Amino acid sequence: MDPQALIGFLIVSVTLTCTPGPDWAYSIAAGLRERSFAPAIAGLCSGYVLHTILLAAGIAALMTAVPALLLWLTVAGALYLLWLGASTVKSWRGAGFSTHAAGTRADAGTHLGAFLNGFGVSSINPKGMLLFLALTPQFITPHAAFPVPVQSLILGLAFVASAAVIYSVVAAGSRKLLRSRPGAARGITLASGIIMCGLGAVLLVEQAVPVTEAAGHLLARG
Repeated sequence: MDPQALIGFLIVSVTLTCTPGPDWAYSIAAGLRERSFAPAIAGLCSGYVLHTILLAAGIAALMTAVPALLLWLTVAGALYLLWLGASTVKSWRGAGFSTHAAGTRADAGTHLGAFLNGFGVSSINPKGMLLFLALTPQFITPHAAFPVPVQSLILGLAFVASAAVIYSVVAAGSRKLLRSRPGAARGITLASGIIMCGLGAVLLVEQAVPVTEAAGHLLARG
């Protein structure tokens, strides 16, 4: 693969990853609420691994060719962000880092929940969809030494690696800075939940007209 294309893609992906959004809000919340934020970060990265696999399999091209599919996925992502944001806001009073020991079974359930929530946030994150559907193909060369699916995997996994590092730093940084400040931790958790709700609401508003038009076409066909 062309090294310049890979470097250019990494610059773009790191820039996008460093832009605060749903992933940042969830990473901060996980850093404050969970005993270990590793499952949450692993969940976020797994969502982008799914995007990578879909891109390599050519399904991303199908989604680009069928705008309605991307539309409904975006709506689903917005609704999920609203639900997760509301759950975070609901728990803001108890936010803070806890050092007490917990049972293995409880830990396992908590870790699985953190992983699945992270997976949900990234797998239907519109910013991730934008990266993989619109930007990634621009760095793929059809006549390069590696086939297109292999190039897709390389670029996708490069993004996953950068996301793992950046989101881990965000989660660890929030924990370190707010560990001894329960009031600030509650405020940041509340803000993270509000941000997720706000992003979900904005996405729904943006998709209101396309959804109405799509529903109208469906009714007309019926």
